[in-house]
Amino acid sequence: MTPRMTRRSKIIAGAVLGLAGAGMLGSILESGAADVYLEAARPDFQKVPIGILGFQDGSLPSRPGKEAATVLAVDLRRSQVFAVADASKLGIALNGPNAPEKQKLKQAVGSGVKVLVWGTIGTRDPDYLLDRFVYDGGSDEIGASKRYVGSAALLRQITHRLADELVARYTGEPGIARTRIAYVSEQKGARELFIMDYDGHAPRQLTSDGFLNLTPQWSPDRKFLVFTSYQSRTRQNIEIVDLSTGKRSPLVSLAGLNITPAMSPDGTKLAFATSQDGNSEIYTMEMQTKALQRLTVHSAGDLSPSWAPTGKEIAFTSDRGGGPQIYLMSADGSNVRRLTFDGDYNAAPAWSPRGNWVAYVCRSEQRQYKICLISPDGQKRAQLTSGQSIDDSPSWSPDGRHIVFSSTSGGKTQLYMINSDGKEMEPLTSSGSHNSMPAWSSAEIQTVDAQPTEKK
Repeated sequence: MTPRMTRRSKIIAGAVLGLAGAGMLGSILESGAADVYLEAARPDFQKVPIGILGFQDGSLPSRPGKEAATVLAVDLRRSQVFAVADASKLGIALNGPNAPEKQKLKQAVGSGVKVLVWGTIGTRDPDYLLDRFVYDGGSDEIGASKRYVGSAALLRQITHRLADELVARYTGEPGIARTRIAYVSEQKGARELFIMDYDGHAPRQLTSDGFLNLTPQWSPDRKFLVFTSYQSRTRQNIEIVDLSTGKRSPLVSLAGLNITPAMSPDGTKLAFATSQDGNSEIYTMEMQTKALQRLTVHSAGDLSPSWAPTGKEIAFTSDRGGGPQIYLMSADGSNVRRLTFDGDYNAAPAWSPRGNWVAYVCRSEQRQYKICLISPDGQKRAQLTSGQSIDDSPSWSPDGRHIVFSSTSGGKTQLYMINSDGKEMEPLTSSGSHNSMPAWSSAEIQTVDAQPTEKK
């Protein structure tokens, strides 16, 4: 650390490393949200009852039809747009590529199911061909079939795409099944960056530095990650990695600590904290020109910036009131005001993609670190998680209906997903001794090998 750093700044900077070792770094370091709005977020939204009749796969030995139906059902349930019916109770049997009898479909609609989905899976060596069909009870029509082509290894991605297109059909907005989550995982005593599918499948390691790479955040176009790279305990740089090539480049290499990066919603600016002034202050950097602008000027430690989806405001953590609290300011550093007042520890703000909530880590009356929400006007507050675990590092899904976070709920630090109303918490990771600092990408991740084509 630089000789100019104040005692308070040293405390916060030290906490960055200390909590990293304890699995709690995200308590003062996370941020990020993406700009997507779903009509399904309305409180009066009624879930669409849907039945999945299955995917016939002939005599394919791997039985991909069963896997596709299972993945689709879970995707649609997680979307919170659909209520997935028990297809076995509908009494509709599939018979080859032909559509079920129209009368049977109408009977299912009469029982309360509004949409029915089915399909077939065949092969065109070496690829799978998935044909899907949709019956809408409202229009009493079977929609045009659609064919998805991809290798067997991409069956889950093909099915995720189908789920996203169903969500888009009934909400007008993209689904989240093809989004990804970046995170930090402990490997041989080091913390390295990983990426996985939104449901925890297909983890992929990005770094192998053997020390600390932390606080990943996505670029809005989903092509890059920015993160904090620790070359030593006294020097941290902010780097960017191209996910298509793996090429890494330094972005911020100022004297002292350079931590907690967050890209603006339009991708033109990077907000971050640096101790080059002697204590931790928040700056922005123009991505094109690299021009710096200092936003905070205070003897306290300021860090963990999180952009509002409009790009006009920034939430951040500061101990200027004596302990970590959440503050808001305009994107030029003006109009600073304190947001959280309940409790003596509130940190790691993450602004929701709809702009109506800020998620953060709060310390409860029982002295437990939990995930909380507060409205940007400070009028509404809610605690999402409970229990004896340490819950940390919240990051929003692009539809604003889920939060991913780290928790010691199962004994080790792992990643969990929870609905934004605090319901349906489920684990995403289970391997390794420590997985933390998740960051959720924006929607519409494209998979080149699984592009759908209209069936002729």
